[in-house]
Amino acid sequence: MEKIKVGVVGYGTIGKRIADAVILQPDMELVGVTAHSYNYRIDIAQEKGIPVFYLEEKNGLEKNCKLAGNLKALVNKCDVVVDCSPSPCGAENKAVYEELGVKAIFQGGEKSEVAQTSFVAQCNYEKSINKDYVRVVSCNTTGLSRSLKILDDLYGVTKVNATLIRRATDPGQVNKGPINAIVPTMELPSHHGPDVLTILPHIDVFTMAVVVPTTIMHMHNISAKVTKTPDLEEIKKKFKSTPRLRVVSAKEKITSTAHLAELGRDLGYSRGDMMDICLWEEGIAVKDNEVFFMQAVHQESDVIPENIDAIRAMMGMKDADMSMEITNTSLGLMNGKKKSKIQKTEVEPEKGLI
Repeated sequence: MEKIKVGVVGYGTIGKRIADAVILQPDMELVGVTAHSYNYRIDIAQEKGIPVFYLEEKNGLEKNCKLAGNLKALVNKCDVVVDCSPSPCGAENKAVYEELGVKAIFQGGEKSEVAQTSFVAQCNYEKSINKDYVRVVSCNTTGLSRSLKILDDLYGVTKVNATLIRRATDPGQVNKGPINAIVPTMELPSHHGPDVLTILPHIDVFTMAVVVPTTIMHMHNISAKVTKTPDLEEIKKKFKSTPRLRVVSAKEKITSTAHLAELGRDLGYSRGDMMDICLWEEGIAVKDNEVFFMQAVHQESDVIPENIDAIRAMMGMKDADMSMEITNTSLGLMNGKKKSKIQKTEVEPEKGLI
């Protein structure tokens, strides 16, 4: 079977991770990545043998690396382009993809109107099958959607209130803050609630957010009203058995996002990534017809498997479960929750590369 040819536009926080993930897929081929200007990441891409393309201008890139061509040269070689440019550059690049007739995935920083549909694999995979333009929603929206979909399937969710305690910036962005402050987001609801509606449109979601001086992860404190009487043990069991969710416990001495980051490193995940949404078992509670829980979201990596599944959906794979199983296996995300049906000859997972 001919592999899906994938290009990645932008080789930053998300782009470099998606490029590595594509390399691990048995049915995909990474054609190359684009760079805006020279930095150490470009050296790493070259060391990995990844062809590097430039955008409109070379910006001195040719002095430090062998360039494979410009953006159009990359797009012309691809079946799907994953655009990881900072907003609003992705939307601006869309004209190139339209001109050359190539499918494209955009990230959550872009407005939903840039694509035909928004995407979270466990929630609405089928809506992206054979689509030309898809938006993978943000890290926070992905996290909210994954866990709320489980509760909705169990009991029917009618109303959600969530407070998002957001990390200030990514670890490498040393020029941003705050350093010693908690900053409330003066937007009610915060943009995350309306964004969840692009995935789960029937749920009334209201979100508030504050920014705190940490770079590791986001935290969500969530209350969800449901139509049926919830059972605490059933909820815990379902969360524990769902791929891309990870239930941790204070009894295991995991009591902070710093411990979760350390867990990712100890599990052998490259960069210490944690693509699972992590929920504390002791932080799950029920009262009457309301479910309360706390979850942590690693902003650098939880959307990576979603981008991979979006590629398959757009290229016509109709079986969402099969796509997610291939993705989870290749990225080492099974977590012992179920034994993969995929034979080792089909997928050669290299756990620790992502």
